[in-house]
Amino acid sequence: MTFSRGFLTGQGNGMKTSVSKGRLVLVGTPIGNLSDMSPRAREAIENAAVVMAEDTRRTARFVNDRKKLYSYHDHNVTGRIPQIEEFLRAGAVVALVSDAGMPGISDPAYKAVSAAIKGGHSVEVIPGPSAVITALVASGLPVDRFSFEGFLPRKKGARTHRLEEMSTYSGSIVYYLGPHHLLKYLEEMRGVFGDRPVCVAREMTKIHEEYVRGNITEVADYFCNRKIRGEITLVVGGAVLTSDFFD
Repeated sequence: MTFSRGFLTGQGNGMKTSVSKGRLVLVGTPIGNLSDMSPRAREAIENAAVVMAEDTRRTARFVNDRKKLYSYHDHNVTGRIPQIEEFLRAGAVVALVSDAGMPGISDPAYKAVSAAIKGGHSVEVIPGPSAVITALVASGLPVDRFSFEGFLPRKKGARTHRLEEMSTYSGSIVYYLGPHHLLKYLEEMRGVFGDRPVCVAREMTKIHEEYVRGNITEVADYFCNRKIRGEITLVVGGAVLTSDFFD
């Protein structure tokens, strides 16, 4: 059993109290528009002794002292976790920043959080923008229940299996995908889900922000003769919705 701030840690038949000055701070950053960076987020990054960032080039815009900036992503997480633990044991405040949005959404931030908790260190979250929530609330689809599925598998067989697993889910479903996958994935989804209502959220909060709503066929027709650019968050209506939802 663990509690944040002056930690109570259950061990054996007794309770042991341990205090750690080291602190891991997850900082939400803009998904596009830099004006969405909160004063508290800027202050947290500025005051941290160490900043772990999924993309150091992006995060460098918010860091005055580049010497405290380290990369932290899927390809180096195994080596970085021991470093984070070492910083925390030394009493440092470590800020963790994703490529954009909230750390922990489709990135390995949860591994750092888990390591910090196990080490008896405090974990703090500075809330910020999230592509998942932004797309959901703008989609016009029900948001009282939803599932975030992240990126679909690259192999078609595994991808079809994942889609089939969600085919009877009644809530809205959120996916991340690159622009070059949009038309192919919409076609595959129509084959598994039927012609459901969807919303393609593209370049959210940026100059060319776009939301395209309709059933899968209508949305696919809209994009078929266009050059598709930018990061996409796709919201798919649940199994109970009919294709004429937006009519």
